[in-house]
Amino acid sequence: MTNADLTGLTGDYTIDTAHSTIGFTVRHAMVTNVKGKFLDFSGSLHLDGGDPSASTASIDVKMDSIDTGSADRDGHLKSADFFKADEFPTMTFRSTSAEALGDDDYRITGDLTILGTTKPLTIDLEFNGAAKDPFGNERVGFEGKAEIKRSEWGLTWNAALETGGVLISDKIKLNFDISAIRNA
Repeated sequence: MTNADLTGLTGDYTIDTAHSTIGFTVRHAMVTNVKGKFLDFSGSLHLDGGDPSASTASIDVKMDSIDTGSADRDGHLKSADFFKADEFPTMTFRSTSAEALGDDDYRITGDLTILGTTKPLTIDLEFNGAAKDPFGNERVGFEGKAEIKRSEWGLTWNAALETGGVLISDKIKLNFDISAIRNA
């Protein structure tokens, strides 16, 4: 599909969290990547196929749902050293603009709030298609990526390595695999 073929998809959608992922990758100890995701989130999309710039997205992520495959690491990330999940239980994204880049590529920009700090975030998206599932739901799919510097949101905890460098990189790669169902 190209941008011009999306007119029939105009409408409001709810993110299907059972078939979507909000994840991240961070360099650890300067030698490897640790991947993680959030297990509890919700969101909605308004797609305007005729005018993609009128499309919007809203996502709420529960910070205590972080999962990196290590309970100890997850506990540390929820603590006051990082996300302060007790004090700031939700990370939010609210779009402020959207644009079609050509072919199946889009860009959405919005406000990302972590630890009570709001900064702009731009996400490059690829439209993966639309389909009616076996249960009669009309679905759309998007795959997205972005990079942030965690320090810009006050996430500054780190430890120096004996060999030089730091334990956790400042750069975080975000990835999104989104399946959304058209609202009835």
